[in-house]
Amino acid sequence: MLAEIGLVSTFLAFVAALYAIVVAVIGGRRHAERLIVSARNAALLTFLLLLVATGALVVALMTEQYQMSYVWSVSDPATPPFYRFTALWGSQKGSLLFWSLLMSLFAAAALLINWRTHRRLMPYVIAYTMATLAFFVGLVLFYENPFERWWLVGSQAVSSALIPAGAAAPTAERLAETANGLNPLLRHFGMIIHPPMLYLGFVGFVIPFAFAMAALASGDLSTNWIKATRRWTLVAWLFLSLGLLLGGRWAYDVLGWGGYWGWDPVENAAFLPWLIGTAFLHSVMIQEKRGMLKVWNMFLVIGTFSAVIFGTFATRSGLIDSVHSFARSEIGFPMFFFWAIISLISAGLILWRWNRGELKDEHRFVNILSRESLFVLNNVVFVMLFVAIFWGSFGAPVVSELFMNENITLGTDYFLRVTPPLFVALYILMGIAPLSAWGATSLRRLSRSLIVPLALTAVLLVGVVITQHTGDPGALFGYGIVSMAGFVALYETYRGATARRRSLGESWPRAIGALFTRNRRRYGGYVVHLGITVIGIGVIGSTLFQQETQRTLSVGETLDFGGYSLRYDGFTDAIAEDGRRMQIADVTISRDGRELARLRPRQDIYPTMPMTIAGSYSTAEADYYVLLVGWEETSAQNATFKVYINPLINLVWWGGVILILGTLIGTWPTETVPAQLRQAAPINGRARAKA
Repeated sequence: MLAEIGLVSTFLAFVAALYAIVVAVIGGRRHAERLIVSARNAALLTFLLLLVATGALVVALMTEQYQMSYVWSVSDPATPPFYRFTALWGSQKGSLLFWSLLMSLFAAAALLINWRTHRRLMPYVIAYTMATLAFFVGLVLFYENPFERWWLVGSQAVSSALIPAGAAAPTAERLAETANGLNPLLRHFGMIIHPPMLYLGFVGFVIPFAFAMAALASGDLSTNWIKATRRWTLVAWLFLSLGLLLGGRWAYDVLGWGGYWGWDPVENAAFLPWLIGTAFLHSVMIQEKRGMLKVWNMFLVIGTFSAVIFGTFATRSGLIDSVHSFARSEIGFPMFFFWAIISLISAGLILWRWNRGELKDEHRFVNILSRESLFVLNNVVFVMLFVAIFWGSFGAPVVSELFMNENITLGTDYFLRVTPPLFVALYILMGIAPLSAWGATSLRRLSRSLIVPLALTAVLLVGVVITQHTGDPGALFGYGIVSMAGFVALYETYRGATARRRSLGESWPRAIGALFTRNRRRYGGYVVHLGITVIGIGVIGSTLFQQETQRTLSVGETLDFGGYSLRYDGFTDAIAEDGRRMQIADVTISRDGRELARLRPRQDIYPTMPMTIAGSYSTAEADYYVLLVGWEETSAQNATFKVYINPLINLVWWGGVILILGTLIGTWPTETVPAQLRQAAPINGRARAKA
């Protein structure tokens, strides 16, 4: 019964989405309000129908309905209830349904929130969001249906959504005995939250794309579409950032290689829309402030959407092999076709409006040091990063296979050669741009504004040399460039608070609070910059100064490495509640004769694969990261350990928290400033003079 409920609900959602597309376009062209309202109601209905379908699949997972092939493939009787629920997105079929549910949720929320304020755009917003939704729901129905059931046709078991001729249902007991269970790689908190965060980021970026295309289709080419989607873009960017961070944490904890980012193609597939989306977030500010880059912003929003669709295609079609990707599937060609058609239609709309002269910029660039010029350079670097990473991840392998009949894969060395100079340029621009002004900025003024951040950076570098005993020129250069960007964010916040104190006599806490309350977008952005600075310092430290060793120890023997001592205390062979076998080493970590921690690195033995789970001792200074890589099968008297010391790695996670905080500040609605206080609002660190 649950399979039928889910199947019928999904089919009705597909029909409702198609109806909404047709009726919205007709209503928009004829200015027929009744048709537009009907299309909106159909679009809202898709969310309720997909919620029912998803709920049916969740109930089937929780109640062990193994006659449904998806439930059989991602769970078994030993799977704990929590992992049973998260198995909803544990494989291709369920994750596509979940993706569709989130897409319908974002579309419904966008329609409800913006319905009254942006009615002219609504018909085409409905059409674009429902076209995307209909495509993914169609994939669920016709290619990757999670509501298929097992049937016996003669002696052969087949999976089908409909009852085959002459089929009989297999016994529930037999299905339970043979159920696959959840992929062991997904049994981690980071992987439980990581996919939903990525999906929310992906579907969230569909909303600004739909509004941009609605502006082109309707002819409303003002900044209305930007104002309508600014928070949607920030929300999508926030979720995508969180998904990337959680994915890194999962890789660090579960994959057992001592790192968190390996330039895997699937990692890069999620990183690509983040890059273009970040460029778009910066670029639309120029259009809002100066009426410039209208065509460029349209292409950026198309690029972000295309990167989302391509990333989904790359990880689900079998185009690439990765520990992160789904199994090879038949959805590759439909997804590629949809991506190409939508991108071509959207680019055609831009060129049509551009040829009509409707996307002309209102101002020109007059100064290379102006904020808009620096933002454009920032965009160029983001696009260069996108191209370099896309080529290394997908371009070179695909082109070599198509035209050279061999598979050429560009590994980590390629990315470590190509991307660092571009990241350096980004951090430099991130430090300089906030100090420049719109329109024109003199070199003298910009240099004067940099004095304090550069002085603070010099002090920090001296501290690094003294405390870390390092004189590595590359590391110091990297720390300096990254730190300067962070000090600029702090200095600009300080200048703004100082201006308020001088003009209004406020205390420091009140002045800082007022800055963030009344200009959340600007000062929330400074917090985001600070978070990215902290992440950058963590990446430099953990990449350039990582130490590694491997050694076999007998029980009671000690390994001295990196100023720490590791003592092998014993070995435990245990069976967990879910039936997996755990091989656990007990070790003690000491430093200067003082015991710091007792760790239990282990290997979890599943029927399908072993999992190497690290034990780690974390401080602000470094992670002491221990892997159990081998042991004597008979007595475990001897065990082999691989040990990493990862300096400053926790700054990557702490910087992520700061980044999320800054995004939340920037997304929160800004208070209206009373007229009598506007004259005291700080601009570029100075109080605005009375009119």
